[in-house]
Amino acid sequence: MKQIQADVVVIGGGTAGMGAFRNARLHTDNVYLIESHVFGTTCARVGCMPSKLLIAAAEARHHALHTDPFGVHLDKDSIQVNGEEVMNRVKSERDRFVGFVVSDVEEWPADKRIMGSAKFIDAHTVQIDDHTQITAKRFVIATGSRPVIVPAWEALGDRLIVNDDVFSWDTLPESVAVFGPGVIGLELGQALHRLGVKVEIFGKGGLLGGISDPVVLEEAKTVFGEELALHLDAETEVKLNDEGRVEIKWTQGGESGVFTADYLLAAIGRRPNVDNIGLENLDIERDARGVPVADPLTMQTSIPHIFIAGDASNQLPLLHEAADQGKIAGDNAGRFPNIAGGLRRSTIGVVFTSPQIASIGLRYAQVTERYAAENFVCGEVSFRNQGRSRVMLVNKGHMRVYAEQGTGLFLGAEIVGPAAEHLAHLLAWAHQMKMTVPQMLDMPFYHPVIEEGLRTALRDVNAKLQSA
Repeated sequence: MKQIQADVVVIGGGTAGMGAFRNARLHTDNVYLIESHVFGTTCARVGCMPSKLLIAAAEARHHALHTDPFGVHLDKDSIQVNGEEVMNRVKSERDRFVGFVVSDVEEWPADKRIMGSAKFIDAHTVQIDDHTQITAKRFVIATGSRPVIVPAWEALGDRLIVNDDVFSWDTLPESVAVFGPGVIGLELGQALHRLGVKVEIFGKGGLLGGISDPVVLEEAKTVFGEELALHLDAETEVKLNDEGRVEIKWTQGGESGVFTADYLLAAIGRRPNVDNIGLENLDIERDARGVPVADPLTMQTSIPHIFIAGDASNQLPLLHEAADQGKIAGDNAGRFPNIAGGLRRSTIGVVFTSPQIASIGLRYAQVTERYAAENFVCGEVSFRNQGRSRVMLVNKGHMRVYAEQGTGLFLGAEIVGPAAEHLAHLLAWAHQMKMTVPQMLDMPFYHPVIEEGLRTALRDVNAKLQSA
């Protein structure tokens, strides 16, 4: 058993782990990075980048099939999808993105990178498989997350897939049942549908795309329901049929049916990878899911010399958040005990569907938790008659913005609509700058642009602020 003495050990070589390793090394060279599988990021390998490649292919076919309203008539029968070519591009571009990440890792000292599964023996010692034991002064846990699987689904064998598996396909299947209408399920489900795959989406509780605002949610259900088979609050029975395909019997609202698919895509959520790293050997405070509780400004756990970052922290499982948390955790682990709060940006989330979904700052559910009804106001706009959106035939969706009564402080927004990714950035910048609605209305708006819809919503909320 090899014995190593270290200043800092980072467990996990994804976005957060790499950021933590990089920033800890600014304070000491005696830093080790441990990875159990492959170095690289969930985003580049099986997350945001390959999914956007699949979505881009889906949008190409969708646009080609819907040119008639513009007076542009194509032979629809000649528009064919070559599944092998689609997946070849997805995988080759994905590998290119991963290559950039791996090349960064390979520039770090080889003797400071250790492959294997790390487990805490005590608060200052980890063991990596059966070959290495490291005693360290500080640690950063950055072990990422994995898809949640319902145990009963495991009987489906290789007919059960997660998003990781989609991006290893050589071609497209004929049909997929998507369980989970959240970010991953909705993005992949719509993309596969637009590429000609037969898709039905199943969920519980009537949720869709992570939307908490009831008005925005109803519009999203209408818009996506026009295109996709949605069963958002269904009771289901899942099994393999005699042909070895997935059979889903469902009931919802007095209706019932059977959907047979080549695969069941599990997208009901992700679980932080903290259950197999020896936390039971530590006296560390954990939340209901068994995740170490951490200060969001410092990423410090209840054991002062142990920090946590990224998806493993169960705070905000997004790449930019993982990067920020990794930087904060690594910097504090490197400088410990002289820790400091790091930059925490305003929350921004985007679902790359069509139309897109976005949330900025406080979501509606958070506003209603923190404010009495008389202490906040909502402004809104429908995109159905918004000028530029109608010109481009993307005039579907709804936006609601929230402001504090009395001060006019912009609190947050939820959107389903065109160009939501760009609207979200404008709003996130305004939120981080703690702007008021009147200050936001003083900003320039060009004509004709989709952003004019945002101005309409801001004018609406401003009028309610002035009349109260």
